[in-house]
Amino acid sequence: MPKPLITNFKTLAATKLRRDALNIWTAGVQAVETQKVIRSAVKRQGNTLTIGRKKYQLNDYQRIYLVGIGKASFDAALALEKILKSKIKGGVVLCTVPGELQYAQCVTGTHPLPSAVNVRATAQIVSLLKQADSQDLIITVVSGGGSALLCQPYQITCDQVSRITQLLMKKGATIRELNTARKHLSEIQGGQFVRLAHPATVISLIFSDVPGDNLDEIASGPTVLDKTTAHDAARILQKYNVLNECRLPHCQVLETPKDKKLFKNVHNELLVTNKLAIQAMARKAEQLGYQPKILSAKLQGEARLIGKKLAQAVKPGQALIAGGETTVLVKNGGQGGRNQEVALGALEHLPANALVLSGASDGIDNSPVAGALVDGLVQQKAEKKTTFGRGLSKGQ
Repeated sequence: MPKPLITNFKTLAATKLRRDALNIWTAGVQAVETQKVIRSAVKRQGNTLTIGRKKYQLNDYQRIYLVGIGKASFDAALALEKILKSKIKGGVVLCTVPGELQYAQCVTGTHPLPSAVNVRATAQIVSLLKQADSQDLIITVVSGGGSALLCQPYQITCDQVSRITQLLMKKGATIRELNTARKHLSEIQGGQFVRLAHPATVISLIFSDVPGDNLDEIASGPTVLDKTTAHDAARILQKYNVLNECRLPHCQVLETPKDKKLFKNVHNELLVTNKLAIQAMARKAEQLGYQPKILSAKLQGEARLIGKKLAQAVKPGQALIAGGETTVLVKNGGQGGRNQEVALGALEHLPANALVLSGASDGIDNSPVAGALVDGLVQQKAEKKTTFGRGLSKGQ
């Protein structure tokens, strides 16, 4: 039997409502399973590579390199190696899980905060990009987590970038603000990847993890012409008082490449958005006898408040479905991530016979768990543990 997607499914599925919710969420995650997506989107017949509606003649290129960035990059690289095989002449895949690849090197970095490991791995990618020429093809996988994994800071250290990132997350900066700052503190993000690879051809296979699917925001847009400016980044750093709170003597921002000629041979292909998962969940909910209602694919805001709104919005017989990226305002430390915070925010506002499940599609909610579900059973346990409940309500 295949290994269950949710490892503690049996423990959690104590009621029919829970079982249905878990199955609906599972359907969404399966719809965006990385290797499945690659196999569906990337086809090879002899020397012809088809990606979406575009065709590439592999014989037109002297060398083909594989570069992976982000949490989905290892699984994507595995699938691409099976398709391209020995056509791949080398590469670097920077991801969050260790693994073995046949034609490219897999390097495990740290996330959500960058480290010296990320810097060394990024240097390997930069070296590969610089040696590519007009006869080469670079196939790149760009996915969530790439903003932290891909780290070549501009005039500051990796540790300082980590402190800035931590402060912005702690203060509730939006993912757009966070990535804007990252792009202009980096020598490889915000389209800088393309500058380094020029004049090689670049095919970027993109897995979106940001609301709205703006390509220049996903993993801080390494292969995309950046819409933001150094002035935008400076304003964000000033807004959150970064220099003073991070005790930095200076923080120079770098303008991202704006010359469209650099991007002439760049092909960005959006393969995954949360809409795929949302639609799959809606279909599963309908199969299970619920009336699916898609609330939003761009859900944003403070996680606890979003949880409250979801709990208050759901109606009997309905499966309310949404996707997006919330923020957490950290007050007193603590553990967990945005999905657990959403569930916690819903807890005391849940009507009878209702349930809220919030989970990360990559299985990592800033902790070893993917998220949380809350229902009447959880409410009963919370009421018995009154001290615990008061602590949660204070953000402890």
